[in-house]
Amino acid sequence: MKLKLAESKKILIIVTNHEDYPNREDKTGLWLTELTHFYDEVKEAGFEVDIASPNGGKSPLDERSLGWMYIDKEAKKHLKNPEFTRLLDETLDVSKLNGDDYIAIYFAGGHGTMWDFKDNPDLKLISEQIYNNEGYVTSVCHGAAGLLNLQAPSGKPLIENKKITGFSNTEEWLAGLTYTVPFSLEDELKALNPIYKKALFPFVSYAVSDGRIVTGQNPNSGKAVAKELLRLMRIKESH
Repeated sequence: MKLKLAESKKILIIVTNHEDYPNREDKTGLWLTELTHFYDEVKEAGFEVDIASPNGGKSPLDERSLGWMYIDKEAKKHLKNPEFTRLLDETLDVSKLNGDDYIAIYFAGGHGTMWDFKDNPDLKLISEQIYNNEGYVTSVCHGAAGLLNLQAPSGKPLIENKKITGFSNTEEWLAGLTYTVPFSLEDELKALNPIYKKALFPFVSYAVSDGRIVTGQNPNSGKAVAKELLRLMRIKESH
C-alpha cells in the first residue's frame, strides 16, 4: 500500500563510517540486513530514500553480518546490484542535508555506530529538525546510539519517558563484545529515563513505538521498525 506522504517527503537512513575495533582483527561497520530489511519495506510503500553517514563516503559492512547465519537472499541480491552498492560506497554527507526534506530518519545499526553516532552534532541537528517538523525518529539495534544526545524542544532528552528499545546488555554479552564496545548501549539509554523495553528472549524481532519515535531491539528488528513506522504514517494520513 503506497502512502501519499511519499509524494512529498523522503526517508533518511543513517549508516556508520566506522570499521575498526580497538582489540579485534575482524572489522565492524554497518550490519547489512538492518539496512536492507528497512529499506525494502519503505521503498515498497513508495518512499524515496537517501542514505547518509556522519562523514559521507563509504560505509563499511560488518564482516559478521555477511556470514551465512545472518545474511538472507534479499540482502545478497542487493550486494549484487551495482546501483545499491554505490549508495553504500558514496553515502551522502549528513552535514550537507536539510531536515525539511525528510519525513523520517532511521539509524541503522552495526557496532560501528557505537563510535560515530553518539556525539555527532550534524546527526543531532538533522534528527531534531525532522522531529520538530512533525517527522519520525527511528532506530534499530546499536543505531539507538544516535538517539542518546537528542533533545526535545523543552531541552529534555527526546526519549525521556518514552517507550524505546535497543541492543540489550544480554545480547552484547552473547555477541562477545561487552568489553570491546566503548559503552553499554542499554545503560546509556536507561540513564536518560526512558521506558526501556526488551523482548523476553534475545535476538527475536522486537520493536516499540511511542508517539513519533520507533525503535527496534536487535539485528532482526529492522523490518518490524519499518512496518510500525508505516502503520503510524497511515493512521496519521487517514485523519
